[in-house]
Formats: sequence, C-alpha cells, structure tokens
Amino acid sequence: MKYRSVFDIIGPAMIGPSSSHTAGAARIGRMARNMLGETPKRADILFCGSFAQTYRGHGTDVAIVGGLMGFDTFDTRIKDALSIAKDVGLEINISTVDLPDEHPNTAWITMSNDKECIKIKGISLGGGKIEIVESGGFDMCLTGDAWTMLVFHRDHYGMIAAIASVLADHRINIGKMEMYRTARGQEALLVIETDQGIDMETSHKISSIQDVGRVSVVPPL
Repeated sequence: MKYRSVFDIIGPAMIGPSSSHTAGAARIGRMARNMLGETPKRADILFCGSFAQTYRGHGTDVAIVGGLMGFDTFDTRIKDALSIAKDVGLEINISTVDLPDEHPNTAWITMSNDKECIKIKGISLGGGKIEIVESGGFDMCLTGDAWTMLVFHRDHYGMIAAIASVLADHRINIGKMEMYRTARGQEALLVIETDQGIDMETSHKISSIQDVGRVSVVPPL
C-alpha cells in the first residue's frame, strides 16, 4: 500500500490510541450509518482478528458504536458511546470470531431501523483509512473518499444508461462506476462515485426507474 502523506500513517485527529483500531473503527461505523441513511435502532457487530483481540483496550467497540451514531474520529463523545447508545435507544450486541484468512482488522455490522436491515463488512487499513468490502451480498470497495451512490437493481439492458441519464440531467459528473451482479439478468449492484453531491431529488428519480430497488447515497467521510 502506498502512502501519499504522513497522515496516511499516523491517522486523522482522533479520540483513542490507534489509527487503525480506533479511528478506522469509527469510520467503518460512520460509513455503515451513512449507507443505512440514519442511526440504526439495532446493530450486531462481529469483530475478527486483532479487532477481536484488543477491541476493549483500544476502544474499537466505543469507536464503531460512536460512528454508528454519526460521531467523527475526533468527537469526545466517542469514549461514552456505549452509554449514549443506550440513551438514544440504539441496541448494541458485540461478539468475536476467529477467521485466520480474513483481514486482521475486520468488522461485520448487521444493522436495522424500522424499515430495513442491511449488513456490511468493513476493514481498517491503518492511518484511519477504511474500506467497505461487502454489502447486500455483493463484494465491493467503498472508501468514503467521494460522494457515492449504491443502486441495487435487476440486471438488464439500458439500466446503466437510464441511471447515468438522470445524473447527467442534474449536472452530476460520474468519476467512477463499477457494476456487480449475481448472474446475467439477476440481482445487481451499481456503485457510482461522483464529483458533485447527490441530492434527494436525484436519488428519488433513480429510485423510480423500473427494476431499481434500494438506492443509498453515501457522502464522503
């Protein structure tokens, strides 16, 4: 992995001792919250590898829960995140698993609100950098570096063009686009990074396209 700045190594301004175990965990939690669109009502968190071994001592648990409530890495409320979660009605369950083949700083979050339940897998790469590598059963790579739209849809001709047309109509430029699918003509996920922010009107128009399911707009971290 190449580092472009010393801050890629020491990490961002943060509460806690570790850029990977604390700042990275907070960002995984905040990215997960952004993907759901709000603070969840319940979150089941599964830690693997070094996350599982040191999460209490390094504050990985409070960091990821703080992220689920929208706290940034430097928010002093992180240290009290578990008690704050109780106060706001966020039910938390934390467990660990030993999976040697997984990245050592891996967390799975299954979270729900009154409308839906989604599951994500995130890894902390060091220096506060993270990736969401799985969501909705699809492998992916979401870094939080840019505005991103996740469009779950049925795979068929014209779908990508229809979505891109809505973005163009709203003067939103596509910086990067990747499509994942279970099989030809089956469930698919389109991940679009954009140069501009994506507003609710744009999101709703894309949601109204035939055979589009869930649309999630994820702002940059």
